Amino acid sequence: MNNIIIHDVCLRDGLQSEQQIVPFEKKIRWAEELIAAGVDIVQLGSFVHPEKVPQMSDTDALFNYFHEEEHRPKNVILSGLVLNEKGLERGEACGVEMYCMGVSASDTHSRKNTGMSTQDATERIISAAAQAVRAGKRVQVSVQSAFGCGFEGAVPQERVLGIIRKYVEAGFKTISLADTAGHAYPEQVTRMFEAVFDIDPAIECTCHFHNTYGLGLANCYAAMNAGVKYFESSTGGLGGCPFTKVPSGNVSTEDFVHSLQRSGSRTDIHVDALIVLAKELAAFFNREMPGLVYKSGLLSEHLKK
Repeated sequence: MNNIIIHDVCLRDGLQSEQQIVPFEKKIRWAEELIAAGVDIVQLGSFVHPEKVPQMSDTDALFNYFHEEEHRPKNVILSGLVLNEKGLERGEACGVEMYCMGVSASDTHSRKNTGMSTQDATERIISAAAQAVRAGKRVQVSVQSAFGCGFEGAVPQERVLGIIRKYVEAGFKTISLADTAGHAYPEQVTRMFEAVFDIDPAIECTCHFHNTYGLGLANCYAAMNAGVKYFESSTGGLGGCPFTKVPSGNVSTEDFVHSLQRSGSRTDIHVDALIVLAKELAAFFNREMPGLVYKSGLLSEHLKK
């Protein structure tokens, strides 16, 4: 479990549905707090049209800031989400280290999210991913709505695996499965990732679970037991896709890290710093976050009393 990699997506997935615009300077501060907390990857934002997702309009500026030598983190990878070639061009201009790009296994969700069918989006993402690899960048490709869709309901596993086979055939083996609608349950997660590893055991799998029906953390452990090492989560549990039917929060980073540390793993991550940030998020948006540990406090602290 010490091999588990934490990819915090609070600044992208966490903020993208929020109507209250977060000032640039505050995003910088929150990013620096995530970096100092010791998570492995921080997703700074997405390169989408500012009219479609106004919260992401300063993504280019964020990457430019952290690309400067005096602000560049030493032990943390900064990732950015791109949906098309235009997003990739913007990312190249501001020094993105790691690109996350993917397609939805749900045609309805794909059209709402990108304006393209799943088939068209797959072809374009594979082409863009290949371009990023040629530029020497890290690339993670994904399948969104991999466990179900709020519009279409159940998504056949074979449809998901078909997209993964296309990725593998194109040479991509860092692959994420995202539970965009939050429909996943542990037994399904186990079956899905076992089937993915049957395609190629060398695939580096990432999982991204939403907590719509309260199974996010259970799904993380099902994925972990199936061999997944990379986990996307959001501080405070903030977030949700604005283009799905029932947007809901993510697995909380501090909740997941707290659970890992109870087993003695990933003790290098400063969960207390994540709790401080979760409280800042709650104060800024003037509401409770979906996460639990920032409200209850660390178990170890209670046991000392």
